[in-house]
Amino acid sequence: MNSSPLYPIIKLRRGKDEAVRRFHPWIFSGAIESAAADLQAGDIVTVVDYKNNILGTGFAEAGNIAVKVLAFDNRKIDRFFWKERLTKAFELRKLMGLTDNEHTNCYRLVHSEGDNLPGLIIDIYNKTAVVQAQTEGMALNVKNIADALMTVEGLGINSVYNKSAEAMQRMGKEAVEDGYLIGENSDDFVLENDSKFLVDWEGGQKTGFFLDQRYNRDLVRQLAKGKNVLNTFCYTGGFSVTALRGGANKVVSVDCSKKAIAACEKNIALNGYDIKDNPCVAEDAKLFLQNMKKGEFDLIILDPPAFAKNHKSLHKGLQGYKFINLEAMKKIKEGGLLFTFSCSQAVDKAQFQSIVMAAAIEAGRKAQIIFQLDQPDDHPVNIYHPEGAYLKGLVLKID
Repeated sequence: MNSSPLYPIIKLRRGKDEAVRRFHPWIFSGAIESAAADLQAGDIVTVVDYKNNILGTGFAEAGNIAVKVLAFDNRKIDRFFWKERLTKAFELRKLMGLTDNEHTNCYRLVHSEGDNLPGLIIDIYNKTAVVQAQTEGMALNVKNIADALMTVEGLGINSVYNKSAEAMQRMGKEAVEDGYLIGENSDDFVLENDSKFLVDWEGGQKTGFFLDQRYNRDLVRQLAKGKNVLNTFCYTGGFSVTALRGGANKVVSVDCSKKAIAACEKNIALNGYDIKDNPCVAEDAKLFLQNMKKGEFDLIILDPPAFAKNHKSLHKGLQGYKFINLEAMKKIKEGGLLFTFSCSQAVDKAQFQSIVMAAAIEAGRKAQIIFQLDQPDDHPVNIYHPEGAYLKGLVLKID
């Protein structure tokens, strides 16, 4: 040993340590030679190679990814560790101009592997931090993480909400409950580029708002003037509000969730726009695209949920992306702008562009890519974990 391990040991097979030595934070179950007895998912472990050299410290997990590495050394995971990592994440957002911004007071503070905290998401909504643990190890440490958040100098929050139950239930852990770890709900709305949004982190999807579209929403604002806009899979109307702020003639928002549509209507009204002139429709977006009239819209936004959640569903997911892009391209007004996105990690940029091209060919429309879009700077990608680059988007002019 190069030093005494601090935690129960997981030993890797000979030749299976290359990825860890290249600082990739995932260790797959097939790489493991042996593990300490009685390990439970969520336990902190020390990872060693076949010669017992310490490679890192992480959380043991159930499933194909057996360990998520927190540190590539023999590291004690204590309150000093959490404060150090959270402070580094905050300093990065401070560098980006997000932490003391009169125009925007919501941003992502921790983006999992991108901030060297795999399995942890923390979103800031004004004075509230919403913590979402996506692994059992992180779920077991949410109170420690909440306490550490309150010690980050300059962060300025007064509440921490735990939104981990959904992720834990997907792993068969039914006992986890959402709730405030510190403080209570004290925020009326948040600001994003001067637009106001009501965010339901207690009952909404993910942490309540899709912060990863901030820059792309602002691009819609810049291009929406005088246009009739269709926002499909609209959720709570982020793109709808920003299109109206940009001077859109009319915005139609479509989502299959009645709850999302109600929230979309509230956000449109909150920003001073009339929902009678800008209808919000509770309908399957695919059916709406199929049935709408040709030439009705000259700016269409396609921002669906992940159609391909993993590689097993890749083919079906790609066909889903082709279908909605084909319908939009067939119906969009000549010279119109199509904003199209995929948040499927299993779909890379080349595959996405290829399937959009296939839709354009079948639609018989000319298409020019005028912008290539991705996730914003508060969703950083660890260079050793390229899988973190999940959001991809294109803006096309359709003739």
